[in-house]
Amino acid sequence: MKLEEAIKTAIDYEIRVRDTYRDAADGTSDPKGKRIFEVLAGEEQGHVDYLESRLTEWRKSGALKPEALGTILPSREAIEAGIHRVASSMEKQSGSHDRELRMLEKAMAAEIETGDFYKRMVGELDEEGRNLFARFLEIEEGHQTLVQAEMDSLKGTGFWFDMQEFDLEKG
Repeated sequence: MKLEEAIKTAIDYEIRVRDTYRDAADGTSDPKGKRIFEVLAGEEQGHVDYLESRLTEWRKSGALKPEALGTILPSREAIEAGIHRVASSMEKQSGSHDRELRMLEKAMAAEIETGDFYKRMVGELDEEGRNLFARFLEIEEGHQTLVQAEMDSLKGTGFWFDMQEFDLEKG
C-alpha cells in the first residue's frame, strides 16, 4: 500500500472509531461513561484532523515533515502509578451496566481493528510511513487498555488494568 492510500484508509478507520464513541456517549445515561466516551471521541477527532493535515501536506510536497501527535493518555509510568494508587480504593460498580458494556465491547472491536491496520502499516511502509503510523499504533494500544479497564470495572471481575483487585483465596 502506498502512503497516500494508507493515510486515507487511516482516516476512515479513525472516523469509524470516533463515531463509535460518539454513539456510545449519546446512548449512555451514566455520567462517568458519557464523559469517557466523549473524551475518547474527541481524541479520535484529533486523529482525523492530524491525518487530514498529513494528507494535505503529502499531496502538496510529496513528503511529510515530522509533527508531534499528542494524546490524552498519560505516560506508561503515570498509568502504572495510577493503577497502584487506585486499584486498592476503587469503588465497586452497582446496578446493571449492560448497555454501557455492549458499547465498550463495540469500541474495543473498533480499536483492535484500527490497531491491527496500524501494525500492518508499520510493517509494510517505508521509513516515512512507519514513523507516521508507529505513534498511532502506540496510542491505539493505550485506548485498548483504557477500554478494557472500563469493561473490567463494569463486569466486576476483580481486575482493573489487568491487575487483580482482590484475592478470592484470601477472602
